[in-house]
Amino acid sequence: MPTATHGGWSSAIAGEQGTGLWPWVAMAYNSQKETVFCHRLPMIPVVSPACRPDWSMIDVDGHACEVYEPPQPSSGRAVIYLHGEHEGTLLASSGLRNCIEAAGMPAIAPRAGRSWWLDTIVPVFDARITPERFVVQNVRAEIERRFGVVPPGVAILGTGMGGQGALRIAYRHPSLFPVVAAIAPAIDFHLTMHDSFLNDGDPNAACDLFVELREIFLDAERARQDTAILHVHPLNWPRNQWFASDPADPQWHDGAVRLQSKLVALGIPHTALVKSANGGNVAAYEDCVAQEAIHFILEALDRESRRVL
Repeated sequence: MPTATHGGWSSAIAGEQGTGLWPWVAMAYNSQKETVFCHRLPMIPVVSPACRPDWSMIDVDGHACEVYEPPQPSSGRAVIYLHGEHEGTLLASSGLRNCIEAAGMPAIAPRAGRSWWLDTIVPVFDARITPERFVVQNVRAEIERRFGVVPPGVAILGTGMGGQGALRIAYRHPSLFPVVAAIAPAIDFHLTMHDSFLNDGDPNAACDLFVELREIFLDAERARQDTAILHVHPLNWPRNQWFASDPADPQWHDGAVRLQSKLVALGIPHTALVKSANGGNVAAYEDCVAQEAIHFILEALDRESRRVL
């Protein structure tokens, strides 16, 4: 079982042997070996090495991360992928996976549960480091160590929860992530604090996707203050922004339109695909726009590599 120590804390990631599923539980312990938290992660199907030998699951400072190591990697560029609220893997996202493989672009996709990629301690993720800080520091350092890629050659990409996370992190760290792409970004996550957002207003219906948000922020206004839109700086922003949202998506589309309106009002360059509908199915929409997202990232990273500082 991979383990890592953070000060007086240690964490572990474990799987079920013989099931082909890994990892399934994340735990943290204090110095007295008492369990601080124990969070069940979604089952991750392990693809046979004969099928995709360049994909693997690694441990980065006590946290599971998918990694794609192409046999002939493109020079000086890599991408970080942030998963959505349904916690699907990059390997299982056929549209994005195939485009990343075709480009020969190294990728690391950290597993963070429903942490919403915030810059606050989220117990289901880690008791010592915030999800955002883990991406900005630890994952970026792993990309440099493993692939030799440093900013501005590192793009950040996400879907759903990860889409808003990618945008939010890029807005807060534009010099480190000058290239960002988001598919169906869950920008207005503060609206999940209202019971009317969930299951036609039934607060007793299943709403596990947003439990962590309610525990973190307690009320909708606090959550709204930490959304991606409010982190857009009028004078300091990522130079290359792309996001796409399906007009048929009843949960998240309005937030994407609001973000586009703000960027237009501030005169901030960006590319927004918010008018072509695809039926509201997030997975199908992701596959539909994956090629455009990766094409944008590759062109933007090429531009960044030619910039004269």
